[in-house]
This record gives sequence, C-alpha cells and structure tokens, in this order.
Amino acid sequence: MTDAQQPPSDGSAPDAETEWQQPPPEDSNAQSAAVDDSTAETEWWDDPNLPWKHKPTRADVVCFSWLSVAAIYGIVISVLRPGLLGTAPQLLAAQGSWSGVVMTGALAATGDPWWPVIWVVASLGFMKFDWIYWWAGRLWGRDLIEVWSGRSARARKINAWAEKFARKYETLALIVNFLPIPLPRAVILAVLGEAGTTLKKFLTVSIIASFVTTGGYLAIGYWIGEPAVAVMTVYGKYLWYVSIAILIGVFANYWWRNRNQQTSTSDSP
Repeated sequence: MTDAQQPPSDGSAPDAETEWQQPPPEDSNAQSAAVDDSTAETEWWDDPNLPWKHKPTRADVVCFSWLSVAAIYGIVISVLRPGLLGTAPQLLAAQGSWSGVVMTGALAATGDPWWPVIWVVASLGFMKFDWIYWWAGRLWGRDLIEVWSGRSARARKINAWAEKFARKYETLALIVNFLPIPLPRAVILAVLGEAGTTLKKFLTVSIIASFVTTGGYLAIGYWIGEPAVAVMTVYGKYLWYVSIAILIGVFANYWWRNRNQQTSTSDSP
C-alpha cells in the first residue's frame, strides 16, 4: 500500500484526497455482475414464446418471418375460403385447397377447359409453405414444437403422436400430409427437418404426392359433376356471409385470448 493510501497515524479522519484514493468495496464487482446478469435475463430473445434459446441469427429471423407470413396467410385464406369456393373455385384451388380442386373437377365435367392448368398450379399450391416448416425444424428442432404445443395438454398429446409417426414413417408421413386428414401438418414437416430428411428427398416426395392426390381430387369432382356445380351456384352468393362470420370469430378469439393473457399476468405475483 502506498503512503497516500495509509490512514493517518494520529487517528484523525482521512482528508478528501485520501478517501478518494481508497480502493472500492470488494463486493462492487459482484454487484456489477448481478446487474449484468439481470440485464441479460431480460433480453427480448429469452421470450419463451420464441423457438430459440440464444440471440437469433439472420437465418433465425428470416425463417421466423416466413413462418409469420404463413400464419397470416392461413388466417386470411380461412376467411376467404367459403366465398371463393362459391364464386372463384379455380382461384381457391390454385392456392392449394382440396375443396377448390374438387369444385374445379366438377366444372370440368360441364366443359370447363382449365382443369389441366389448375392441376399443375394447385399441386404446387398445396406445398407452397412446406419448405418453411422443414427449415424451421432444421433450425430449432423440438424447441419449435414445444412453442406450438404451449400449455395445452391436448396439443402436446397430438403433437407427440405426430412426432413419433414422422420419425418412424418418414416417406409415408410426407404422403399423408396431402390427404384431407386432421393431422398437425406443420409439426410433421418440422420433425422431418429436425430428423435429418434431406431437402432433395423432401421436395421430390412432396411434389409426386401432391400431383397424384390433386389428380384424385379433380377426379372426385368430375365424378360428382353437374350437381355440385348447381349446388354451388345456388349457395355461392350466401357463402360470403359465412366468410364474414368467420372473420368476426377470428377477431373475437384474438380479443378473448389477449384479455385472458392480460388477466393472468395481472394476477401473477
């Protein structure tokens, strides 16, 4: 210790200069570390509703943005589907809707010539977002499925079954995704990405399965034929009211969930 740091021998109080030169308390570094840790814990990417456990990379942000686009598209098309089915079934079919494809097949039975084009476009429309879910699974694995499952025991059970099925039957899992079966399609695709299914195999099987099943939907519509066209002609003008009702339901559900979340937050200690 230097002379400037020695306390006065006569027991008098140290002057301002001597006090200024005293070393800081030993626990100051610990306090600074605690502040830094507290700051680190509040970083935005630590949100449990996000699928990563680290500061996101550019790939994380881009993939998450595409997932958001897919989610918004899903809401919009669910609202528009009833109206489009009655007024523009071919446009709906091109987006990858099996009901729109069936209706296009029915129109083909009455002489509509556009079904070959719809067959090709709809085959691609059915798998337009598949690569995003495959990529998300490759990036985040089970963390993504945990986010999708949330706190719902039912969702966890269904997603766990889908994950087990996808891991055991890789190719079959890709094929059944194009059938009108109530399966968590996004979960299956994400699991295949996480499990190591190559992009080449993923796209090859998907394209073939989509083309074959789309042809099947067209055949069903062609077999039904004119009766389906007549029914949709009569009821088509009313289906937009169904779309409006669905839109109201979407906003009401969003409002209700947001309200419950705010209530839970305010009640928590």
